[in-house]
Amino acid sequence: MPSSIHGSRSAPPPLEREEQRFAILWSPLPPITWILPFIGHMGIGDSRGVAHDFQGPYYVGNQGRMAFGSATRYLSFQSRVLSTVGEQRWDEAIAEADVEYRGRMHNICCDNCHSHVANALNRMPDLNYYAISKWDMVKLCFLIFFRAPYVNWKQGICSQFLPITIILILFVLLPTLLTK
Repeated sequence: MPSSIHGSRSAPPPLEREEQRFAILWSPLPPITWILPFIGHMGIGDSRGVAHDFQGPYYVGNQGRMAFGSATRYLSFQSRVLSTVGEQRWDEAIAEADVEYRGRMHNICCDNCHSHVANALNRMPDLNYYAISKWDMVKLCFLIFFRAPYVNWKQGICSQFLPITIILILFVLLPTLLTK
């Protein structure tokens, strides 16, 4: 692995790398996920398990590390990809989306990491998964929220739901405590 002035780049652990192959990847996006647990950062894993994600204006990360940490949830497309579009086309579609998004300004609400993933998936017209053939950021958001397993369920649930649980408990208990 090449090293940089910021230290050496290390590959994700093997299990994580395997789960990232042919998958949509999701990680919490603090503080937004703390309030709206269904919103987070999204990337897509290529055939080698390397994460690609639209990290900001004119920048797509493709070194295997997502902008807001390792994926806590993933949705594997492996069996569907291998039976319909093929490994090579999956990687080509991701590379094409990467090139396109390196020329785009990031907009948190309209043209973001979810849009980058949808763009890559839409470049594979034969890919029909969960009865979805036309991908967009809203479909991806809810598909991940309701269908994607956690990489580590304890850590995933805590990072996604513990902050809003604490906020809601404080919201309910604080007025009660202040009125006494």
